[in-house]
Amino acid sequence: MSSTKHAIGSDLDSLALDQVIEGDARALSAQLQALREKLFPPEAQKSLRRFSSGEAARLIGVTDSYLRHLAASGEGPNVEKTAQGRLSYSLEQVHAVRCHLAKAKPGYLRNRTGNEHLQVIAVTNFKGGSGKTTTAAHLAQYFALRGYRVLAVDLDPQASMSALFGYQPEFDVGDNQTLYGAIRYDENQSPLGDIVKATYFAGLDLVPGNLELHEFEHATPKVLASPNRDPRDLFFSRVARALETVNDRYDLVIIDCPPQLGFLTLSALCAASAVLITVHPQMLDLASMNQFLAMTSDLLSVVRESGGRLQYDWLRYLVTRYEPNDGPQAQIVAFMRGLFRERVLTAMMVKSTAVSDAGLSKQTIYEAGREAMHRQTYDRALESMDDVNREIENLVYAAWGRAAA
Repeated sequence: MSSTKHAIGSDLDSLALDQVIEGDARALSAQLQALREKLFPPEAQKSLRRFSSGEAARLIGVTDSYLRHLAASGEGPNVEKTAQGRLSYSLEQVHAVRCHLAKAKPGYLRNRTGNEHLQVIAVTNFKGGSGKTTTAAHLAQYFALRGYRVLAVDLDPQASMSALFGYQPEFDVGDNQTLYGAIRYDENQSPLGDIVKATYFAGLDLVPGNLELHEFEHATPKVLASPNRDPRDLFFSRVARALETVNDRYDLVIIDCPPQLGFLTLSALCAASAVLITVHPQMLDLASMNQFLAMTSDLLSVVRESGGRLQYDWLRYLVTRYEPNDGPQAQIVAFMRGLFRERVLTAMMVKSTAVSDAGLSKQTIYEAGREAMHRQTYDRALESMDDVNREIENLVYAAWGRAAA
């Protein structure tokens, strides 16, 4: 034990802390790159699995037998069969079937129309471990699977959602390729449309993140302190203005906010039409959320007085990592429902090994196949995730003036 302590101590004695951290960062980066090349060779790209006819039918909203009839009659897209002779659909083919059916019944296409405004959902909390990124990623994929046009925006410099969608922030995302490129204050600003990247999920695009996003936090105070600043340089309007330039390309924007209440988060909240706050039902997390709400209220009141837009279609609290057999958690959830009433979503994201297991291979529960894990565990996790996202979908429908999905 003493020799270990001595080794660590001598390491810190010979190097400054920043040098030690720099060395650790280089070593970790090299190992991550090696692991990535082992799992995903340089020529490989992340792809989405295919769906059985039963899964495709559920996504479209028809019966499995009707979908089989369409395939047998030659209507709709050509569909591949597995070695066992079973129908197998890509997500692109699922969307193609929707388009085919919509010729007779437009309701199969869920895109917003007419006066239905772009839904911008900010997923936020500044307490780590609240399930914020897991929630944002699954929500974006759920809407894409249902046929909506979705833009996921990674505003977290840690860029976990970008990595989940196949873009490793330190290797695949260069200068000016994050949202910062579209909201920066200087002449190097780029159109958001040039920054958006396609993903392997048909109908789901991504604005990736990396450490470059910190630049907005550093640049904004300097601009605010400048006596000659342009009135258009108000930080809280910049994300909204950037999103407006791609307004006609999407039905929904899902923003994964940083885990702190800085200029990026405030700007995202001012761009949002809806806010989803993730909460892990533990007393310490509840106390942390209390601070988050108090600070957010104070800062947003200043933004509102300065002309910031703070009109939302809805605000909801989502209970995450919920364990049904945990008595104290049940008490905290009951406490929240008594306090916030309908602002707490009825559905809760249940803690599941299926979600954790999928995450080990940088997948969501929507990407992982049922055959890859214990079926009952998978089914429970999928049902929980669908229940949460369907409730949010109904909130979107209400904002658009539609009947419940």
